[in-house]
Amino acid sequence: MLMRTIDEDAAWAAFEARDRAQDGAFIGAVTTTGIYCKPSCPARRPRRENVRFFADAATARAAGFRPCLRCRPDEVGRDRQAVAAAVRLIEEAEEAPTLEAIAAAVGYAPHHFQRLFSREIGLSPAAYARAFRARRAEQALRGAERVTDAIYDSGYAAPSRFYADAKERLGMTPSAWIDGGRGATVRWTRSDTDLGPLLVAATDKGICRLTFDEDEAVLVRLFPNAEVCRDDGGLAGLVAGIVAAIETPASAPELPIDVRGTAFQERVWAELRRIPPGETRSYADIAAALGAPTATRAVGTANGQNPVAVLVPCHRVIRADGTLGGYAGGLERKRKLLTAEGVDLREDAKVPLNDR
Repeated sequence: MLMRTIDEDAAWAAFEARDRAQDGAFIGAVTTTGIYCKPSCPARRPRRENVRFFADAATARAAGFRPCLRCRPDEVGRDRQAVAAAVRLIEEAEEAPTLEAIAAAVGYAPHHFQRLFSREIGLSPAAYARAFRARRAEQALRGAERVTDAIYDSGYAAPSRFYADAKERLGMTPSAWIDGGRGATVRWTRSDTDLGPLLVAATDKGICRLTFDEDEAVLVRLFPNAEVCRDDGGLAGLVAGIVAAIETPASAPELPIDVRGTAFQERVWAELRRIPPGETRSYADIAAALGAPTATRAVGTANGQNPVAVLVPCHRVIRADGTLGGYAGGLERKRKLLTAEGVDLREDAKVPLNDR
């Protein structure tokens, strides 16, 4: 069995910063006390020369160290196993289990497990159950012959609860979902901008698609049975606002959007909209703001799945090392968007390290 190599400089930086996202990634052991801790331990930090790093608690114990009674590093693995078990329990249950039932099943006190689950997943157990049930309902509606059958098959105890959820999450009526969006109208237009051709599509509620280098064919795939039609001029005001958001972001108007995603995606997109023009955040910053510091990768995925460029400003999210990271519209557009907002990019941040 190969031993996992630890970047000690990175480990010390995380240990010194009490980075909760690194809990479970390594163990810090203090030679002067003989105690090992997880990275987020709140105890006073020792001198660097008195700290050794191990891949896990078992390795630290084998080297003669004992666990910290304050941060309880041996419980990190147990906590994550409990969260994974709770996710399985929620997804396999016919009806959403209560917090008390979930906590009892995994051996934790309810309020403690609520905090633990929320920190790891980014949603409370109840919110995760609602999101999972809603996703299952969307899938069932696409394949079912009757709406009522899909409702019960998705784990809803009564149609009334489904209709209440659907009003908030699906964006169109259940009958429209079961028929591939029939009854909804999506108008589209293309606009030439300083950043190149832009596809703009909107429902009667707001902008539902805003992307570079796409054409209307993508709308037909996304809304196969909706009425997808070219705009006759009614989107002119929205297009003008979008152009302003690109060219003069500090004075851009508020524009309505109509997008749907999973509960986690929507939380990420909402957090992106809180980033002011001229500022940037890292993927880890967004994860921490959501109360899910270990969900950096999931944040990156949700960021990349943003259907409304510029207005949901995923271009303001960069890597922790200052490099640009990815962007669906291309890195040159991302650089131009940030420059227009007054972000002072380092020369070596203009091209991600892995693209050199």
